[in-house]
This record gives sequence, structure tokens and C-alpha cells, in this order.
Amino acid sequence: MTIDYHKHLAKDKKLKPLLALNDPFLLKINRRPDVYLYRSIISQQLSTKAAAVICNRFLQLFPKQLPDYDDVLNSDDEVMRSLGLSYSKIKYIKNVAAFGKEHTLTFKKLDGMDNATLIQHLTQIKGVGKWTVEMLLIFSLARQDVFSALDGGIQQAMIHLYGLEYSNRKDLLQQMEAIAEKWAPYRSFACLHLWKWKDTVVKNTK
Repeated sequence: MTIDYHKHLAKDKKLKPLLALNDPFLLKINRRPDVYLYRSIISQQLSTKAAAVICNRFLQLFPKQLPDYDDVLNSDDEVMRSLGLSYSKIKYIKNVAAFGKEHTLTFKKLDGMDNATLIQHLTQIKGVGKWTVEMLLIFSLARQDVFSALDGGIQQAMIHLYGLEYSNRKDLLQQMEAIAEKWAPYRSFACLHLWKWKDTVVKNTK
């Protein structure tokens, strides 16, 4: 798989130099998609460090740091607020738990859905948007062919790498999607290389 993705993505002459900057990336399965969604909601608009602290505090509320849906639904809002969570995030976390209790959010069930179906399914949850589900597809279900045009880091990297000029957001997204089409079926790996490059090279050239 690794050789295939390198060989395939190297056909893009702009992307090819980025592939040599890092060892090949691997996608790892996280068998608790529900916990991934809790973490994602907690992490919104926070630094990586602050999010990690609050996520750990949240999980420590539950036996073995593995909450079931009722554990989360029955958690006291004020206790959760004391962890550093806003009331809106508490509500969204409980929305995930309520949805999971009704529909289940097991790895087995979600892994049986294709990407488009899963995005449609999970964005029914208030507080869970398309970007969040795209990240779940990559970092929890280890899907190889996910492209997140909505991700700010991917946008920054592609604007810089491809010299994109655009008149509005829609125009930018269309250009990004067109470029990314040729990366299929390994678009997740392209995203991983773009994120890494943005955080190291682009960040240091501003």
C-alpha cells in the first residue's frame, strides 16, 4: 500500500517533493469512533495542548476512561463545565451520546458505510459537521481516500504549493477538488503530507 501511494501521488509534480520530506505515513484504526467524536468536539477552537488536557480530564470521569452512552448522558453539566468545557460543547457531546444510544456508533457499524453515507449519517448530530466526520474517516476508520477541502490547513498548503488564485471561497474549493481528483484513491495520504509540510515548511517561510 505504501509503495502504491507514493508511486501514485508522485505523478503530481508539485506534490512529489513533499513525499520525500517524511517517512511514509500509516493510517491507524481507532475502534472507539464515539470517543473520537467527543475528543473532536472538545478540541474545537483550542490549541492542541489545551485540548489534550481537557480531553484527558473528561475521560477520567469514566471507568477505565471508556464511557458508555449512559455514562455521558448522565454526567453532571456543572462537573463537565469545571473541566473547561463550554455549555455548548457539553450539549454537543451529549448529542453524540444520545445519537449513539439510539443508532450505535460502533466501529463495526460505521466501517460498513461508505464515506458519503457516513458523512450524511453523522452530520445529523447537532455539533458534528462534515469536517469532523472527514477527520473521523481518516483518523478513526483509517480510510485511504478522503479529501477535506474544508480544512484550513489543507487550504493554506494548497494555496501556497499550487499558487492558487481565487475570487471567492467556492472558487477555491472547486480548484482544490479538481487538483485532488488525481490523487484518488490515496487522497488521505496526500492530506497527511500537506498538513506536515504546512506545519514545518510553510509555517517557517511566512
